[in-house]
Amino acid sequence: MTDPVTAGLDPLGRWRRLADDTVLLDGFHALKHAVRFGAEVPVAVAVDRAAALALAGELAPDVRETLAGLLTEVTGATYASLVPRPHPTAVAALAVRPSREAHLDRLGQPARATPVVVLDNPRNLGNAGAVIRLAAGFGATGVVTTGTLDPWHPTVVRGGAGLHFATAVERLTVDELPAGPVFALDPEGDDIRGVELPDDALLAFGSERSGLSPELRTRADRLLALPMRPQVSSYNLATSVAMTLSHCSAAGAAPPLSGASAP
Repeated sequence: MTDPVTAGLDPLGRWRRLADDTVLLDGFHALKHAVRFGAEVPVAVAVDRAAALALAGELAPDVRETLAGLLTEVTGATYASLVPRPHPTAVAALAVRPSREAHLDRLGQPARATPVVVLDNPRNLGNAGAVIRLAAGFGATGVVTTGTLDPWHPTVVRGGAGLHFATAVERLTVDELPAGPVFALDPEGDDIRGVELPDDALLAFGSERSGLSPELRTRADRLLALPMRPQVSSYNLATSVAMTLSHCSAAGAAPPLSGASAP
């Protein structure tokens, strides 16, 4: 095993110096995605470096060499001291959070080619992460949250598998939402199947328990409803977002497929 002290790396000391001002990448897949989408990663550790690189060779050969230059092997005890909950891959890293200004510029561009997903006062960290993963896969311009949930919370980043770095993720107030028509999902809305959504739409989804806030409902240009059989009360938030983005994709508001993508 590489001795981090004699190698001059001291990942434990570097980690503790940087932890408060960086984003935790919890697990191999979060690190893989962050690196693939250009994240700056100042420190990365693995309990079994050879196994992590073998996994990269199998699942992400495009970033294997980069990971080889980043990963330092540490003991299991050291790894466990750095993360709140050990990941099965025993890999972790810290990344620099993208600038808020750059994300706001991206969200506010006047001719967006794909929608912005708005999560209105979400409550569940894991659901928020799943939505960010969906939005990144679709190629959405970004994901905006309102309310108190931090979309860069470590649990959200873990749920998003590091794909925060593939799209613009910010927390805003309803008044700060970027310009564009707001289509809010609500059971009393018009059937979404009869509506063509513009590329620059803001697609708003209420919280899991209370639905749309009064502020977002007022801001909405139109309420839309997803098809659902009688006596079914609701869909999971990530399911609702996936169905809506799929509708957008069928109407053409999605980037073209470029062949088989890396996992």
